[in-house]
This record gives sequence, C-alpha cells and structure tokens, in this order.
Amino acid sequence: MDFEIRDRSINQGRRKLAREREEYFRLMDQGFSSQEACRIVGINRRTGKRWRNGRRPSGRTKGASPVQQAAPPAGPSHYLREDERIHIADRAREKASIREIARELGRAPSTISREVRRNRHPTNGQYRPHAAQARADARRPRPKPSKIGQNPELRAYIQDHLHKRWSPEQIVRSLRRSFPDRAEMHVCHETIYQALYVQGRGELRRELARALRTGRVMRKPRRLAQQRQPRYSMPMVMISERPAEADDRAVPGHWEGDCIIGKNGNSAIGALVERSTRYVMLIHLPHGRSAELMRDALTQTVTALPRHLLRSLTWDQGSEMASHGAFTLATDIPVYFCDPASPWQRGSNENTNGLLRQYFPKGTDLSVHTRDQLDAVAAEVNSRPRKTLDWDTPAERLAELLV
Repeated sequence: MDFEIRDRSINQGRRKLAREREEYFRLMDQGFSSQEACRIVGINRRTGKRWRNGRRPSGRTKGASPVQQAAPPAGPSHYLREDERIHIADRAREKASIREIARELGRAPSTISREVRRNRHPTNGQYRPHAAQARADARRPRPKPSKIGQNPELRAYIQDHLHKRWSPEQIVRSLRRSFPDRAEMHVCHETIYQALYVQGRGELRRELARALRTGRVMRKPRRLAQQRQPRYSMPMVMISERPAEADDRAVPGHWEGDCIIGKNGNSAIGALVERSTRYVMLIHLPHGRSAELMRDALTQTVTALPRHLLRSLTWDQGSEMASHGAFTLATDIPVYFCDPASPWQRGSNENTNGLLRQYFPKGTDLSVHTRDQLDAVAAEVNSRPRKTLDWDTPAERLAELLV
C-alpha cells in the first residue's frame, strides 16, 4: 500500500479512513512520531490523536446514540490485544458502559474494568490504547524481580518478625500500619510464603520456614474436595441429609463426635457431645484409633444411654470411621458426615475439644489415661455451668431428660 507524502492534510469529508488508519498505526509501530505519520498518510494531526487515544463524539454526533461498531473477535487470546484496547478507548469516549464494551468484545466486565483501571494515564486518568498496550507489555515478562529481593529494608523487617514467630499475615498487617504511605513496603502474605518455599528465589532464608506455625520447609499441596479419592468402602451419608430437627437443637439425642489426637498421631481419645444439652462422653482408645477399634469402643460407649437419646451421630471424614456401616447395624444409629474442611458443621464438638485440651494437652501421649481418668474428666466438664444453657450444667440438662 503506497501513500504519497503530502505537504498539507486534505479534508476527505466524513468517509471512513480505514486504509489510512491502518497505515498510520503501521508507521507508529515502526517508530515514526505521530506528527510524521500524519504527514505521510495525509491526515490532520488531530485525526491521528483521536485514533491514538480514542474518538470523542463532537458536533452533531455529540449526545447522539453511539454507533454500534463491529468489534474484532476476541479469539483464543488470554490477554487483551491492541485492537481490543483501541475498541475500549473508542467506546469509552462515546460513554459506553463497561458491561456494554465487554459484551461487544466477548470479555468479562471485570476484565474491561481492570484494564481501564490499571492502564489509564496516571495523571489525567484518560485511557490511551497504545500507552495501555505498552504498560501491559512491560508488566508481562516473567520471571519478575521480587519485591522482597529488591528491598533490603523490607527483607530485614520480614525476617526479624519471622524470628519472632509472627505469621505472614500478621507481618503484612504490621507493614501496612507501620508504613502507610510507602507502597514499596507493602506485600501480600502469599509473597512471603513464596519467598520461603519457592526454589530459586532465595529472598528469605530457607530455615525461617521452620519459624512458621506448621514448621514445614516444603509447601503442602491442597487438593480440591472433588479430586479426593473416596475414603470409605461404604458410601457416606452427608450432613445435608441429616434430619432438620438436629439443626435447631430442640430435640435431644443428636450427637457430634471427633478424635483428640496425641503425640505424633500415635494415640487418641474419642469425644462425643450431645447437641442439645452439650453433655460430653469420652471414648477410651488405649490401643489406637483404627476403624475396628473405634467401632467397638464407640458401640460400647453409646449403649449405656437410653434409646430416645440416640437419634444420630455426626462425624468428620476421618479414617477412624471407616466402619460406620457396621456401627449403624450394631446400634441402629445413623452416621452423617461433614463436608471436607468444614469444622463449623460440628461446632459443639470443636468447642468441646478446646475445653478438653486443658486436660489433654497437644503433644502428649493420650494412651496413658485410664478409663476412670476419662470418666473423671467428663464428669468435671459436665458439671461446669454453661452460658449457652442459661448457666445450667450439661449434667443437669441430661438428668431432666432421664426422668
């Protein structure tokens, strides 16, 4: 396509300058200035500026409904292309909404909103497509230099607080409070975790990972719940199918259960709590918590109660309940399972476990406790007045049900 160099721009009326516009942007890509590209193509400098920054309705078209332009197809590109950014600028000048622009480009409204917010001019707030493309290209190269690795003051602050056993989230909050006006001192907690765990970065000393509460030096992957393999041979009945009467705690006899784990996971004590009265029963597991041992001990524990106080049992998806089917056959008590990583679905049980940790601290061998010792602990917990029971004790509430 040949364009002769003209000494002056020629008014070509209202006809579309598709060929000229294409050539203008080709010259701009080659490094020509806007003024020189306008002179070569033969257009007014203001026309080139409008093409570069997006069109603004004027004259008779100002205030009229914007012309619906056929947007180029989004195609398979994950990132916004330059022609899409030009379309965004044109439609923004015509006061089109973010959702309307997104619909025309086949993109999500959040994509367009984020694009305009991140790549607009930092001073006047105008969205200029070619400048926006340059900013996006500058941010895209990987790997990026780390903020922690480039800032010795930030790195020293994080390392010092990791030595104090602060969590990354606590450090992040403290940074924002201590340096509210210094953006270079602000990071997210994921940045700190990556500096500790991701090989090849080395912004933080690897041994600092041991100061985290988990003590891990390698990151533990978390699989999605739907990717987990079935744990039990017999299908679970989920908590969503539990009778509604169990939810409001009005009907007694619905229990929640869990295991308190001892040192290195080698010992355990089972804990049952009744949802209505908060009455606690402890399960003696001196020889481990295998599915068979749990089944037998749990069956022996619940059979001491009258039938009207044995309506259901809710447990997490621990391996110790693999024989839940056999337990139900032996006791006629249905077992319901919580969703993965949802401890709040057994709120009473979680609260009770916290109370029991006063007697059975973490990191201790729980197999040394006898049956009589467990009964004594349960009796003491059940004799405490509870605010949620209007300061009655669980033992008093259960005694009313046994009359």
